This record gives sequence, C-alpha cells and structure tokens, in this order.
Amino acid sequence: MTESLAYAVSLRGITKRFGPTTALNDVSFDIESGACFGLIGPNGAGKTTAFSIVAGFLHPDEGMAVVLDHDARATDVLKARLSVLPQDALLPSHETVGEFLVHLARLQGIPAGKAEHEARVALKDVDGADWWTRRCGKLSHGMMKRVGLAQAFLGNPEVVLLDEPTAGLDPKIAFEIRTLIKKRKGACTLIISSHNLHELEEICDAAAIMDHGHVVASGSMEELTAAAKEIRILVASSAVPMDKLRAIPGITRADFDKHDRILSVYFEEFPGEAEEMIAQVLYVLLQDNVRISGLSKGKGLERRVMELTD
Repeated sequence: MTESLAYAVSLRGITKRFGPTTALNDVSFDIESGACFGLIGPNGAGKTTAFSIVAGFLHPDEGMAVVLDHDARATDVLKARLSVLPQDALLPSHETVGEFLVHLARLQGIPAGKAEHEARVALKDVDGADWWTRRCGKLSHGMMKRVGLAQAFLGNPEVVLLDEPTAGLDPKIAFEIRTLIKKRKGACTLIISSHNLHELEEICDAAAIMDHGHVVASGSMEELTAAAKEIRILVASSAVPMDKLRAIPGITRADFDKHDRILSVYFEEFPGEAEEMIAQVLYVLLQDNVRISGLSKGKGLERRVMELTD
C-alpha cells in the first residue's frame, strides 16, 4: 500500500448516464488509504455504477475517479495494484483451482517463476491450500467464494473491491468469509458493496450511503450511526427517572417509549468515546433500581439508512 497517499480512492463530481437515466449525479467522496469502506444503498441507488467506475469497468460522463493517484481509466497502470471480486464471479469449471489462480497471477504481470508461489500463498490465506488440484466446477458455493477471495487478494493489491462477498452463503460460511476479510484490514484499502448492513457496520471503518444517484451521507461508521452522540437502553421497568437523566451535564434530550420500554438518550459529542456518558446514565438508572436488559450505541446503520433513503 502506498503510505504517502492520504486517499486511496477519490470520486470527484462523478456523473454517469445510461440514455435518459442518470445513475450517478455529481457524486463525490474520498476513501482513506488502508480503510475498509462500505458502499450502501437500495437497489437503483447507484452503488454498483460507482463500484464499476472505481474498478475501471465504466467511464464517467463527467467528473473523475482517482485510484492510487491515477485516473481509474488507466487500467493498465492499475491492474496489479487494484483487484475486483464481482458478486457473481464465475470460475472456469474445467480448470483446477491452481491453474486458475496461476493464470490470473500471470495476467497481473507476476513473473512465471513467482506466479505459482503467489497463487499458493493466496489460497492458503483463505484456508484453501488443499484445493490446489480440485477442479473449480467441483467446488461448493462457499469454497468458490473463498477461491474468489484468493483471486482478489492475489499479489497483495493495494485496493480491493468486493461486491456482495457473502451473498447467498449460509450463516457459518458468511461468518468465515467476514473473518477472512477482517484479516486483510490495514494491509490494503477495502471497498465493499453490500445489502447486509449489519455486516458492513461490523467490518467497515467508514461508508457512503447512496440513494437515487446521490450520496446522502458519508463519513466514519461512528459518525453515520451517531455512536458518539446517542445511546439506547432497553429497560425492564415501566418507571424511569427522566428528570434526573435530563439533569446530567451534556445530555441534550432524553425520551422513553413506555410501550417498547426503550430509553433514548442524546448528548453532546465528546472528543473521546461515549463511555463516560454511558456510565453516568447507568449510574442514575441503577440508583433508582431500574433493571436494564440491553444497551446500544447510536442508531445502528440499518436505522440510519432507512431514515436517509426512500
């Protein structure tokens, strides 16, 4: 990864039209080098188009996508530095896993003498070392996803784009794929497009929320979910000392939904973490013998996206 670059990817005023349809309208955002960044939005939001422009598959009508200080259209320059795992990537059924990965390594410009070594390392990194001689057509869906990840991480690219990396997988395999992705955090810049918001909230450092071709919000995951400014507490009591809570310095608002027994507390953003405020709120509740069933910071990404998109 090129440490001198503040941003691995920058979209600057990107507009993309398909006939009368404007898929992206003046879209701009930056992705810091080494970050894990999510592209979020409902179907038709424009995230697949943005993903494809960063990958160099599509060219914008207006604006520019910059990847590692190069125009994203410079695919020859970026081919060994950027990799893509499309959602429905197909593997050649007649080739063995080893043949497939070595072939891709050679296409990336890895010398023949190193191609097999790099392919074996990538396959080992996804816990698939034993599949070297298996034909791709004989792999399970979960195994194919792992081989796809090995292909995406082959040669240690600086930017890796993953489109719906856990779509269609059972929970156990999806968890394993997320674990493999997390292991790459910090080693490269990861861009993930997914409908699985809980997954993105767990994995990503930052994200852009898109709707109807526009970026409606972008920033760190903490900023998007208001994790440093809100807490929600599920209580098992019907009475909550609201006056005492509202008297805590820094609290701007406190609401209690008696039906769902959810206490929502809003406070001024602290320069550090919100744990100090959480401790004060819990102290007041426990002093009044309010039984607590659960606590969460912020709104959660799913709720935030629902608020911002149609």
